[in-house]
Amino acid sequence: MRIGMDKGVCGAALSRNQTLVVPDVHAFPGHIACDAASRAEVAVPLRLKGRAVGVLDIDSPLRNRFDEDDRLLLEAAVRLLETRCDWGRCGYDLYVQLKDNNA
Repeated sequence: MRIGMDKGVCGAALSRNQTLVVPDVHAFPGHIACDAASRAEVAVPLRLKGRAVGVLDIDSPLRNRFDEDDRLLLEAAVRLLETRCDWGRCGYDLYVQLKDNNA
């Protein structure tokens, strides 16, 4: 799903380039309800050369579901994914732009 920069939790995590842990999505301004049962959310930016290019988004039907341990685990998983992703095959024109700009 594509969500605009700074739209909802995912867009905010993407535009800020930082993980967001939201204990109650209904209290988050501009929350986008992709799942009506969602009550809590954590969004971790996926980075290419330090620039956020996507977001791993996890929802829960329970408020206050995610804590610091969850954040650290999900960030570690995303960092591992970033090192294993074959960016050249992902279809990101951004890969070529960043590769050329940072060569």
